Amino acid sequence: MVGLVVGSYGLVQMLLRIPLGIWSDRIGKRQVFITLGVFLALASSLVMGVFPTVPAMLVGRALSGAAAATWVTFTVLFSSYFPSQDAPKAMGLAMFYNSVGQMLATSMGGYMAELFGWKVPFLVGAIVGLVGVLLSLRIKETEWIDRTPLQVPELLAVGRERGLLIVSGLAILTQCMTFATVYGFTPIYAESIGASPGELSLLTFFSTLPVAIAAWSSSTGLVARYGERQIVTTGLILGALAAAIVPFTKTLPQLYITQAIGSLGRGIVFPVLMGLSIQTVPEQKRATAMGFFQAIYALGMFGGPVLVGIIGDISGLTGGFLATGLIGLIGGWLALRLLPGGRQQAQRYHSGLAGKQ
Repeated sequence: MVGLVVGSYGLVQMLLRIPLGIWSDRIGKRQVFITLGVFLALASSLVMGVFPTVPAMLVGRALSGAAAATWVTFTVLFSSYFPSQDAPKAMGLAMFYNSVGQMLATSMGGYMAELFGWKVPFLVGAIVGLVGVLLSLRIKETEWIDRTPLQVPELLAVGRERGLLIVSGLAILTQCMTFATVYGFTPIYAESIGASPGELSLLTFFSTLPVAIAAWSSSTGLVARYGERQIVTTGLILGALAAAIVPFTKTLPQLYITQAIGSLGRGIVFPVLMGLSIQTVPEQKRATAMGFFQAIYALGMFGGPVLVGIIGDISGLTGGFLATGLIGLIGGWLALRLLPGGRQQAQRYHSGLAGKQ
């Protein structure tokens, strides 16, 4: 049931993101979807805070998935403020701010729950959601050069591009690891070795701070220096090893270290994949491409927790974490085989540095 509640977040995103992307591209609007998303996040918090039951958790988590589905238009609008070739840099910056928000919220939320009970973090989340709705009304959209409405078949054809399919598949495996561990069964394992609600917040802090650091690195030239293939492969392998080690940790400090390593790995992977998903796509098709990418990786959000939950029922949490590690290793191997080589890109980067000296 835990796997189903956690996975419902990804299932709803999987169903909504492609339609949202196509709709946004058709009408040429982004801001209205962002406002809708923040409002749905507010509603999700209220449902889970006011009705603390398992069915309400399932509904509230699904609403939060619907809210997160609008991340499609958020990332596309954010990237439109940058030149097209800087899409990975823009995604790194967006992921950095996203991670900072998660880090602050989860750190404070656990201590609120410990001091005032489990309802309070949800109610505070609703208040923050209201602030977000008001702020979203002040967003300014960029003007497109081409305002010609695109036909739906033309937009759907975006999803058949080989490069988009490759990065979307790798994102599925990345999200499998993330949602099976950080947002799924790592907190359960932490409780089994004696973690309090406050210590669970600290666990999440160590799971999000490295993501923020890695995302910031992606926005400051890391990809240009080493290349997409090397970054993605290395990150997936780090995430895999960190997941596989979890059931062999015996103390919370040891668990914190595994979470930091795994999150650092996944943190350098995701901005690169997001940037690659729209880097070569025209502006008027970007929400569709991003919607396809995010809908596909939502399979990992849903499938990861459910798969590990089933394996956990059969062989315990140890089997689930080892399976998660295997998923990451497979992803690293696929990235090494399928992503374009980054050596030439890295050489161009170093040549550029030499030319400036």
